[in-house]
Amino acid sequence: MSDVQRKLTTILAADAAGYSSVMEADEVRTLTDLRAARAVFAQFIARHHGRIANTAGDGLIAEFPSVVEAVQCAIEVQRELGAGAEGGLRFRIGVHLGDVLVDGDDLLGEGVNLAARLQSMAEPGGILISRQVYDQVQKKLSVGFQYLGEKQPKNFAESVAVYSVGGGEGGASDGKARAKSGPAPASDKKQRFIAGASRWGLILAVLFVIDFMTGEGWWVQWPAIGIALMLAMRSGPLFERS
Repeated sequence: MSDVQRKLTTILAADAAGYSSVMEADEVRTLTDLRAARAVFAQFIARHHGRIANTAGDGLIAEFPSVVEAVQCAIEVQRELGAGAEGGLRFRIGVHLGDVLVDGDDLLGEGVNLAARLQSMAEPGGILISRQVYDQVQKKLSVGFQYLGEKQPKNFAESVAVYSVGGGEGGASDGKARAKSGPAPASDKKQRFIAGASRWGLILAVLFVIDFMTGEGWWVQWPAIGIALMLAMRSGPLFERS
């Protein structure tokens, strides 16, 4: 084990969706499609300064020194494969930034396993990334991202935050969705403020009715002033920026 080293790197895991089924239906065509897809992967991985660490059947593991290059590679691969002939192989991709074990040319360890789990959760033609990757690329790439929540990968003790590239729930990369990680904070706060103001307005209206019907003197202005001041203080930070 003395020659086994650790390093931090970006791992891209990919495999063909439904490979066994299509292989059973047409072995020759499936093998041809797989070879063509591998050539596409090799081309774009090299273009983005990555390397293929290992392959097994219809899958592969690649590593990149740059997180941005890894995600950009995944996007371009999916676009290239998606533009091919209909009925061909469709791949799922997962990308994670993590610590790995390096054994010769192979990559091993939890970082590789998590990238593979993300890939297995993606839809055909989709890309899923971990929070570690999202934090590095969300301001550097124009493609959209969608937060899919905390997921529990198989054989992992803890859940992980998962994002899709392209904004689709299943992770399909279309490059058209807005980048987001859940509801926009400012918009969400405004909605809560408006809902709260509506409730206080209803309460104030009831107080006015009670004041009018009892005829016990004009006392409702005091709670009205308090409610107005409270709403004014809460609304300030919300509406400074639109």
